[in-house]
Amino acid sequence: MMDVDLTVALIKATVQIDQPISEAKRMVGTGFLVSVPRADGTSEVVLVTAAHVFEKMPAADVRIGWRVQGVKGNWSYVPSNMTIRTVNGPAWYQHPAQDIAIIPVDVPEGLRDSAIPADWLADDATFINERVAAGDEMMTLGYPHGLSANVAGFPILRAGRLASWPVAPSTTYPTFLIDLTAVPGNSGGPVFMTSQGDKGHAFVAGVLIKQVEDDNQRLELGVVTDAVFVRETINLMLKAQGTGLNPSVSLKPAAPAPMRTPGGATTDTQDMTRRVTDTVGQAAKPSQGEGGDQVTPEQSPVH
Repeated sequence: MMDVDLTVALIKATVQIDQPISEAKRMVGTGFLVSVPRADGTSEVVLVTAAHVFEKMPAADVRIGWRVQGVKGNWSYVPSNMTIRTVNGPAWYQHPAQDIAIIPVDVPEGLRDSAIPADWLADDATFINERVAAGDEMMTLGYPHGLSANVAGFPILRAGRLASWPVAPSTTYPTFLIDLTAVPGNSGGPVFMTSQGDKGHAFVAGVLIKQVEDDNQRLELGVVTDAVFVRETINLMLKAQGTGLNPSVSLKPAAPAPMRTPGGATTDTQDMTRRVTDTVGQAAKPSQGEGGDQVTPEQSPVH
C-alpha cells in the first residue's frame, strides 16, 4: 500500500488524549490523526480513537498532546483543548456497531502533515491481498498507564503476534486478537503492519480497544477493531456533513473476542481508558514495576 516508513509516520500521527477529573487524577486514552479527502479536493484532519475513550470522559473538553519541533530540532509537549461535547450532544462521529469514533480536529500550525492519509487504512481486501496470517507481527502505539516515550510526549511502541485466524471478512470477524500486553491508556491506538521479508506492504490494520481478562486474570491479549470500520465511520461523517446532522448513536458493540467454546458467554474484556494520578511537569519515564494497577507511574508532562 505504501513504501514509506509507516512506523515513524504513525509515531508522529499518534497523540495522547486526556481529561483531568480532579487535581490529582486524569483519564487517558490514545488517538491518531488521519487526513480525509473531501469531494471538493480539499482535505480535513480527523482524530481516530476508541468510542469509549470519549464516552468515559464526562467533561466537554479534552486535551490533545501536540508535539512541536523547535528551530534547533528539539521537541516540546504543547497540549491544547478540544471540545468533544456541546449542548446538542457528542461532537464526534461514532460507528453504530463498533467501538470506533472520529472527530474533526484543528491541528496547530505546521502539524497538519503529521496526519496519515486515509488510504493507508486497511480495507475489505487488504488482509487477503497482503496475505496476513496468524503469527504475523503487528505493532501498536499508545500511552500505557499514561506514560509517554519521552518528555516530548511521543507514544510508546509495542509489538505482538496476530493471535486470531481467520481475520477476514470483517463482516464476520470485526475484531481480532494480538498477543501483547495491552494496558489501560492504550485504548484507541493504531495497530499496524510493516513489510516482513517478501510479505506484503505496510498498512494500518485496526484500532486497539480492549485488553482481555478471564476471571480477573489478564491473558496478555489485546482486542483490535478492523480498520474497515474506521473507513466506514469516516464515510458516515462525510455524509452527515452534507446534511448537517450527526447520526452518532450510543455504542452497541459487537460480541467481544474471544468467545468461550462451544457456545457460552464471552470472556470479560476490559477497555483501556486509564484513570491515572497526574504528576504535573515531570518527565515521562516507564516504571520498572509490573502489573497494571500496582504501578504508580510518572506521567507525560501536562501544562
